[in-house]
Amino acid sequence: MSEKTLVEGIREALDEELARDPNVFITGTDIGPRGGVFLATQGLYAKYGPRRIIDSPLAESSIIGVGIGAAMNGMRPVCEIQFADFIHPAYNQIVNEAARMFYRSGGQYCVPLVIRCPYGGGVGGGLYHSQSVEATFAHVPGLKVVIPSNPRDAKGLLKSAIRDNNPVLFLEPKKGYRAIKGEVPEGEYTEPLGVAKVTRAGDDITVYAYGMMHFYCVQAADQVAEEGISVELVDLRTLNPLDKATVLQSFKKTGKALIVYEDNRFVGFGAEIAALLCEEAFEHMDAPIMRLAGPDVPAVPYSRPLQDWFMPDVQRIVEAMRKLAAY
Repeated sequence: MSEKTLVEGIREALDEELARDPNVFITGTDIGPRGGVFLATQGLYAKYGPRRIIDSPLAESSIIGVGIGAAMNGMRPVCEIQFADFIHPAYNQIVNEAARMFYRSGGQYCVPLVIRCPYGGGVGGGLYHSQSVEATFAHVPGLKVVIPSNPRDAKGLLKSAIRDNNPVLFLEPKKGYRAIKGEVPEGEYTEPLGVAKVTRAGDDITVYAYGMMHFYCVQAADQVAEEGISVELVDLRTLNPLDKATVLQSFKKTGKALIVYEDNRFVGFGAEIAALLCEEAFEHMDAPIMRLAGPDVPAVPYSRPLQDWFMPDVQRIVEAMRKLAAY
């Protein structure tokens, strides 16, 4: 074991998969000699060369289109979209082509494509560098949506995504790239897609989160534990396919659910968790299901005070945990 940051876990996964499989290549804007705007691909261009670390034009639809074509012809591309905010020009390629290809071809064609995107706010990025897009894409059948919350999972989940035979959208909480640190095993390992993880056992309430919000929830759970509130924390890790069994099992244990995400609250991913609990575990409910999320405004503001107002933080999560536990 060695301690690494989230972005180091991602870089290690890319490096190991490039070395393991000659069909893996990476393409995206500024990912070559520069190593990407967050340096996730730092050093890989020098190691693997321009045929496998390919700087692309600033054209997201083309980045994904090239990836789909390569994937259908035996390659395993990793396409980086510089910020999740820029993914929308490629929406048609992702949703109408990549996600539907296996279905429309009757299983004749797979698209083993990974799309990596830094997402989320809290870094002073304002309107066009802070968006959370997970709910938009988790709605799409045929597309896996994965969000790691720690370096170990970032590495293991990304390796599994690259080896998967169908498209995976891999969303990386950019605020956590260097803020989140943790132990990463030495040697070969993977983490399974579609499996949530109970990262903290508890008896009073269940808190569901992913990405940066899971990191905050761990800190909040530590605080309320000193007050006698026992929190069970579930890291969803994969939003589609969702691990319904783990989600339901934890709720049946505690009877109280808080869902934390930084996207807009209305029609955010937390609504799907709430609906699942109501439909399949209603008789176990001891309190109204709570959601703590971003407000329903068009985007994260540039202003630092307004950005702080928009983003859920540890203290707000603590307050929500207290309120739910006291119900």
